[in-house]
Amino acid sequence: MSWLKIAQIVVSLLLIIVILLQNRGAGLGSAFGGTGGVYLTKRGLEKKLFIATIVLAVCFFGLSLANLLF
Repeated sequence: MSWLKIAQIVVSLLLIIVILLQNRGAGLGSAFGGTGGVYLTKRGLEKKLFIATIVLAVCFFGLSLANLLF
C-alpha cells in the first residue's frame, strides 16, 4: 500500500470520529421535529469539532484526488 492510501484511511477514520462526536451533542428531540435549543453561534468544543470536520473533509477530498492521479 502506498502512503497516500494509508493517509486516506487514517483521515477517513478521523472524519468518522469527529462526525460522531458532533452528533452526540444533538438530542433525539430535534430528530423527530422537536424544537430544542436554538444556538446562533458555535462555541468551545463544538466550534473546534466543526472546523476539524471541514479540514478533514478537505484533506480527504485532496487525498482522494491524489490517489486518482497517482
